Amino acid sequence: MSVDYKKFHKGQTHRELMYKFLLLLGLLILYFCYLSYEYGLLTGGLVAALTWSFFVLCTPIADAGFLLDFPIRLIFGIRMLYSEILVWITAISLNAFVLTYSAQSYDKTIITSLLLKIIVTPYPYWGVVILSGIGTFLSIYFGDEMLDVFRHRDRVKYHQHGFIFKVVGLISLFTLICLAYFFLLESLQIEHDVFSNFVNGNDVGGGLQ
Repeated sequence: MSVDYKKFHKGQTHRELMYKFLLLLGLLILYFCYLSYEYGLLTGGLVAALTWSFFVLCTPIADAGFLLDFPIRLIFGIRMLYSEILVWITAISLNAFVLTYSAQSYDKTIITSLLLKIIVTPYPYWGVVILSGIGTFLSIYFGDEMLDVFRHRDRVKYHQHGFIFKVVGLISLFTLICLAYFFLLESLQIEHDVFSNFVNGNDVGGGLQ
């Protein structure tokens, strides 16, 4: 379903999507500029792309994929639900390429390091990807509806199924936060037995009185 450009600027939901797209694009450009300054144009661009793929694959909101889905919908009339499949293929292919030819690029930021941890640890971390995929495609399903209508009160699909999306989103985000927390502990080389000793009331101070 193509978008009527003559009425596009008049729709409340359409304007919100445009503002969202411009904001996300601006953030991505700023992040790319920072990484290019820090690591050079090629490495910075690669790390920025990996960061984009993290938000595609590991978060339940379709904001990263929206950067491609939205202009494709406007220009070609292809529903974002279908173009999001291409987005996921692109993100997976990108990571396969980087893992093969430039694995050290994952070490540049905490986000990309966490992404690598998720990729190379299928159990249980791929559960994050599965939950995020469900949330993402629900999100983009509702995003398509926002381009089909002009006002929020006309969003029948969202009003019917929005609660499911919120539940999946919350579970996915909670799982990702827990994963990030334990990854941070691991990266700081904090031993789990220290916490176990503390919980059990044992002396962790090395015998200090």
